[in-house]
Amino acid sequence: MPTLPRRPLGSTGIDVSCLGLGTVKLGRSEGVKYPDKFSIPDDDAVRALLHQAQELGINFIDTAPAYGNSEERLGQLMQRRQDWVICSKTGEEFVDGKSLFDFSASHTRRSIERSLKRLQTDYLDLVLVHSDGNDRQIIEHSDCFETLMRCREQGLIRAFGLSGKTLAGGLIAATLCDVVMVSYNPGHTEEAAVIDHAHKLQKGVLIKKAFDSGHALSGHHNAADAITENMRFIFARPGVTSIIAGTINPAHLQQNASTAARVLSATTAAETRRD
Repeated sequence: MPTLPRRPLGSTGIDVSCLGLGTVKLGRSEGVKYPDKFSIPDDDAVRALLHQAQELGINFIDTAPAYGNSEERLGQLMQRRQDWVICSKTGEEFVDGKSLFDFSASHTRRSIERSLKRLQTDYLDLVLVHSDGNDRQIIEHSDCFETLMRCREQGLIRAFGLSGKTLAGGLIAATLCDVVMVSYNPGHTEEAAVIDHAHKLQKGVLIKKAFDSGHALSGHHNAADAITENMRFIFARPGVTSIIAGTINPAHLQQNASTAARVLSATTAAETRRD
């Protein structure tokens, strides 16, 4: 199997695997948009999945307070915290079956301190603002970004950014933050300009919904081909740092990592031939 490469996360000084492990399915099965039902795995299955991810070369893990008890479980089950780059979020809470949002300075600070406790660590590598869709309102009319800057200065977090939902908000965030997380796949290219802008500014770019929350695979006659097509499309765009793909299926994790490594190896070889 080709090596799963790591890439600089913008100018943060952090190197992340080009494929990250999303962990919503470790802690939440309610109110999600996946096409297939699933059961939250037990502790032994999570330990095995984390070990497998590391064996495949994945060092980047994505979680959030809104992912049920994902943070707590990771804090209890991750081995050797220093081997992982941990991304969590702030702004969204999932309570009694629905999402609630709070971007105030006080909530942002409390959220980070709570994540540190849940994840059993004294720093977070990256914290993203979990947008409710009103990206510009969050950036321009809340204290969220300013609070994150202070937390970065104090060493509680190493970097921060926005997991946004709009082109306008993403462009602003790329200027102000260390990292942007955008939706990008062959069927959703509206935020491509955010990737381009962030790339020019040497900011990190994370891709969510690479497979449209699984819908791009469920409707395809060959899931393996769909994974390859989507990864080839995404990694062809300069500036993309890492794709965040959530799975609790060991076979799917293996397939995702193998495909990412193969696609990037082919891309590198093609670029070498052009040079």
